[in-house]
Amino acid sequence: MSEQKYTYDYPRPAVTTDCVVFGFDGHDLKILLIERGIEPYKGCWAFPGGFLEMGETAEQGALRELKEETGLDLHYIKQVGAFSDVDRDPRTRVITIAFYALAKKSEVQGGDDAAKAQWFALNEVPRLAFDHDYILRKTMEKLRQDIHFEPIGFGLLDEKFTIPELQRLYEAILGVQFDRRNFYKKILQTGIIDEVEDETTSRVSYYGERNEMRSMDIGALFGKMAKESHPSYPTRSEDESRRRKGTRFSFNKQRYDQLKEDNNFRLEF
Repeated sequence: MSEQKYTYDYPRPAVTTDCVVFGFDGHDLKILLIERGIEPYKGCWAFPGGFLEMGETAEQGALRELKEETGLDLHYIKQVGAFSDVDRDPRTRVITIAFYALAKKSEVQGGDDAAKAQWFALNEVPRLAFDHDYILRKTMEKLRQDIHFEPIGFGLLDEKFTIPELQRLYEAILGVQFDRRNFYKKILQTGIIDEVEDETTSRVSYYGERNEMRSMDIGALFGKMAKESHPSYPTRSEDESRRRKGTRFSFNKQRYDQLKEDNNFRLEF
C-alpha cells in the first residue's frame, strides 16, 4: 500500500465486522456461532468476525473472517448496519459493521481466534458476547422485512423443493404459522415458482379402444383398478390432492427479476 499523504494524531475508533449466518435444516432456522478462543469473552459464543484490515472493504473483511473462523466460504452477504455504542467492546473504542448471509447448513470447524464453530437453533442461542444479542435482534428484524421483497428463503432450500418445505422455512423466519391452503395460493400467485416434472413418475403404454397407443401414469392406472375393486379406495381427485403435497417446484429468478424491475413484488400472507 502506498504511503499515506495525510495522517492525524487524534484518537480514532477501530472497525470490526460480524457475520450473522442463517441456515435451515428443514424444520428449524439455524444460526452459526463461534466459541471465542481468546479474551475478552473467552469461552463465550459470538458471531464470526474480527478487525478490518487496511486494504479491504467491510464486505471483504467479513467474508475473510467468516472463512478463517468457520471454514464457510460464501460470496454474498447483506449489510445490516453499523453498531457503535461507546462501551460495546472492553478493549478499545470499536465500531462493528454487521452483515447477514444465508447458507445451506454444512459442516463447520473453528479456526483462527475461534475455538469452535457450531450451528444453533434460533430458540437455543445462548447468551452472546459483546452486544451480539442486540445485533441478532436487529438482524432478525431486517431479515423479516427483506423476506417480503426478496426471494431470501430460496437460498436455504434445495433447487427443487415442495410447498410444505417452503412454508416451514417462512414460518421459521417470521415466527408465525400460516394456513396451508392460503400459503399455497399466495405463493403460486406470485409467479416466481414453477412446478417441475417429477422424474420418478413412471408411465405405462397400452392400446386404447381404437387400437391407438396411449400412456398412463402407473399410479393412476393402479388407482383406477383398485377403485373398481374397492369402492372405498380414494378417487383420482382425492389421490391427486394428497400427492400434490409432494409436488416439487423451482425458483423462477427471471420472473422475480422482472417483477422487481417493475416494483411489483411484495409477498404478503
